[in-house]
Amino acid sequence: MASQPNNLYETASQPDTGNDAYTFLEFNTQGEDFDYPEFQELSQPIRSAVWPTPSDSVPDPAGSDHQSDASPGSVASGSGGGAKGRGGGGGGNQAAVDALAAGMSGLNFEEAGDEDGYEYGKGDFTEHACRYCGVQNPACVVRCNVPSCRKWFCNSRGNTSGSHIVNHLVRAKHKEVCLHKDSPLGETILECYNCGCRNVFLLGFISAKAESVVVLLCREPCLNVNALKDMNWDLSQWCPLIDDRCFLQWLVKVPSEQEQLRARQISAQQINKVEELWKTNPDATLEDLEKPGVDDEPQPVALKYEDAYQYQNVFAPLIKLEADYDKMMKESQSKDNLTIRWDIGLNKKRIAYFVFPKEDNELRLVPGDELRLRYSGDAAHPAWQSVGHVIKLTSQEEVALELRASQGVPVDLNHGFSVDFVWKSTSFDRMQGAMKTFAVDETSVSGYIYHHLLGHEVEVQMVRNALPRRFGAPGLPELNASQVFAVKSVLQKPISLIQGPPGTGKTVTSAAIVYHMAKQGQGQVLVCAPSNVAVDQLAEKISATGLKVVRLCAKSREAVSSPVEHLTLHYQVRHLDTSEKSELHKLQQLKDEQGELSSSDEKKYKALKRATEREISQSADVICCTCVGAGDPRLANFRYRQVLIDESTQATEPECLIPLVLGAKQVVLVGDHCQLGPVIMCKKAARAGLAQSLFERLVLLGVKPIRLQVQYRMHPCLSEFPSNSFYEGTLQNGVTINERQSPGIDFPWPVPNRPMFFYVQMGQEEISASGTSYLNRTEAANVEKIVTTFLRSGVVPSQIGVITPYEGQRAYIVNYMSRNGALRQQLYKEIEVASVDSFQGREKDYIILSCVRSNEHQGIGFLNDPRRLNVALTRARYGIVILGNPKVLSKQPLWNGLLTHYKEHECLVEGPLNNLKQSMVQFQKPKKIYNDRRLFFGGGPGIVPSDSFGSVNSSSPNADRRSSRSR
Repeated sequence: MASQPNNLYETASQPDTGNDAYTFLEFNTQGEDFDYPEFQELSQPIRSAVWPTPSDSVPDPAGSDHQSDASPGSVASGSGGGAKGRGGGGGGNQAAVDALAAGMSGLNFEEAGDEDGYEYGKGDFTEHACRYCGVQNPACVVRCNVPSCRKWFCNSRGNTSGSHIVNHLVRAKHKEVCLHKDSPLGETILECYNCGCRNVFLLGFISAKAESVVVLLCREPCLNVNALKDMNWDLSQWCPLIDDRCFLQWLVKVPSEQEQLRARQISAQQINKVEELWKTNPDATLEDLEKPGVDDEPQPVALKYEDAYQYQNVFAPLIKLEADYDKMMKESQSKDNLTIRWDIGLNKKRIAYFVFPKEDNELRLVPGDELRLRYSGDAAHPAWQSVGHVIKLTSQEEVALELRASQGVPVDLNHGFSVDFVWKSTSFDRMQGAMKTFAVDETSVSGYIYHHLLGHEVEVQMVRNALPRRFGAPGLPELNASQVFAVKSVLQKPISLIQGPPGTGKTVTSAAIVYHMAKQGQGQVLVCAPSNVAVDQLAEKISATGLKVVRLCAKSREAVSSPVEHLTLHYQVRHLDTSEKSELHKLQQLKDEQGELSSSDEKKYKALKRATEREISQSADVICCTCVGAGDPRLANFRYRQVLIDESTQATEPECLIPLVLGAKQVVLVGDHCQLGPVIMCKKAARAGLAQSLFERLVLLGVKPIRLQVQYRMHPCLSEFPSNSFYEGTLQNGVTINERQSPGIDFPWPVPNRPMFFYVQMGQEEISASGTSYLNRTEAANVEKIVTTFLRSGVVPSQIGVITPYEGQRAYIVNYMSRNGALRQQLYKEIEVASVDSFQGREKDYIILSCVRSNEHQGIGFLNDPRRLNVALTRARYGIVILGNPKVLSKQPLWNGLLTHYKEHECLVEGPLNNLKQSMVQFQKPKKIYNDRRLFFGGGPGIVPSDSFGSVNSSSPNADRRSSRSR
């Protein structure tokens, strides 16, 4: 394929969160046989069970337009009081018809005159008026049934991409609703007929085959309960109650055009702000938004800074915003009624095992997290609680929690436990500390690095060191020409950026750089990365060169198993074989056996341990730790002239600063700004530019990264599109077609020498159970078919990776494969199903990508981000299968280019897997490409033009105390 213009990837990579109330959801379906029937849905009358309708008004479920306002069939929902309830008899249908008729006759759908002078949006609303726009027609409004809320909202989209009620439920993370008493269905709480589940994002309806009845069922688990499959319901016709972010119109009417014109016009941005306000003041009104100081946006990040004080003044509030959001998120998460399995670790500490479902919320448990395990007590057992650290997470969502104290643990109990988070501010404190050090300590970094980081004009400097004869390192593969160039260039410059596209050997190149730096005799080299996995991989590679490596772990992670355990400081302290350490070993043994030491012994133990740690650290050539770990007090008195930060594009600026302020004079940032950046949970901080890495800002300032150019991961046909779209066609293949063929694997690739295809899917997306993600049942079912085909063709589970941008889909695919897989269940459990974001830096032989998005009005959300697409397309070594809806995806220019690429190579297909045919689906015309390079970098509107600040030397009240330094 001809090389595409390199500005293709410069489309808006981050949707403008200010303009759509739903983009924050992504932070982060089905075939035509799932088409909606003509009626729109119903839930449960408050305690009446069934709503029959005259036979002539029951819609034909087979493919009529689901947006129609046809009268519904009966609705059977929740709790079992009536004919279709859990165990009710057959009577009462006529009473329900009479009730429905009476309810309908009492409704007046004519437009009210204006003689009362009432205007929507002015003065006091009636209680049931929509809290956003003021619409108050009982047939059009729904009450949020969460006890702390109880606000009413309408089913109109207004100026947003979803209805007001759905908008509120999503923003507030509420899930339960009730219809108005004067609505056609009366005061009805929507709930599942079978289990009583009230989560509207899980609820859908089916019509009974033989009766004019509509039944509400939840998607998980009731849609899959075998007992229900035996009833006279066609479960394949199940449709969600919320379609395209609105309740179905037969359930909650959409206000008329006239009603909407008279309503208050509210923007998505105002909705977002008032929802934030309600979290602290539930009675706030839209008028409160106009008060000074409400929801002020923080000062955005800049390209250049006058001095380190200005830098600190910009970043400190953003770090605080992110810290406050993180604290709120973690402390609001707790799980009750847990079942515990007890064990004892090798260090004699108690370990509690329990299942912590990875629901599709914003929270992720990681090893090292601190949790509080509680038992509230009963007549026979006293209340108990203990804090512990997560030491392991299994693929079956089981958590291993090592308890700090082993005394009094109720090991005879297994049920009724609760767990909640213990929030730690350590990482945020260290970032704030690093920024302060940067501003006040003249020795924190060299003058050249200081001015370079602030964006000041500085004369180019070179590092005067003798270059080695060969640039490879012992124990590492031979370097290619672009890697040799990178190593040679970096050794001669005080600050360097290395861009490592997927599979180009960033880790090997970094290890070679560190090897040569260590051999220059400039002191120890500090090697960091934002994640523990990246640090471990790098430590392993560097150790292979023969250098003495110490891997510093957070104390909370010392019990977490690691592939580089033998390199860790805590391991080396325990296993140091010298006679003078025998006392430390004796005390350690005593502590392990008894759980604690006397105060004098504890004091002696700590002093001996500190001295030993210092001795081991001093003897190392290289110290490896996370960026946040570089702020560990154990490193406080060390100085590191040479610092390398890997995966630096996944770290925030203040995070990168932590290792740099330990005395850096030579800095190497390794990363790829064409892949995903740091994860920022607080949208306000992200909008202000905290999501932009230091690497990206330096690129914007004109620092040219050295790009590695030979990829060793992908089959040549898989690297073609990413190379042309993201790297100006510069990626070369270090592997041949023959090296990426799989003899004996009989998989039905449409073009045998091109192991790739785009599998056309037309199923609908649905909102996931959390309300904050998406799933697509059709795609999930076809993922299982593809996985099964791979397994039958001789591929083993560990070779397959299933990735999707949406946590809701990830969870659904795991459950679906486990429940419906055609082969042994254990095979499917061994297959990794992950989010695209969590798969960055990883690879599998075969990748299946489920795109999920398929809708009329919502767009494709954060699939828009070119960096996410780049990561998704570059994980596979031997082959990739993409499932998605071309009609929706093709509206976006980059996806349109991808689909065109697949179509040109006859790899855009549809039909059953054993008989794939080329698809003739028509693409949509793509929207205009906005050629704004800044959007690709994640700074978005938060970047202030470089000329916003005066000359570096201009005087200011907080002028840099260090500006006199040599540049």
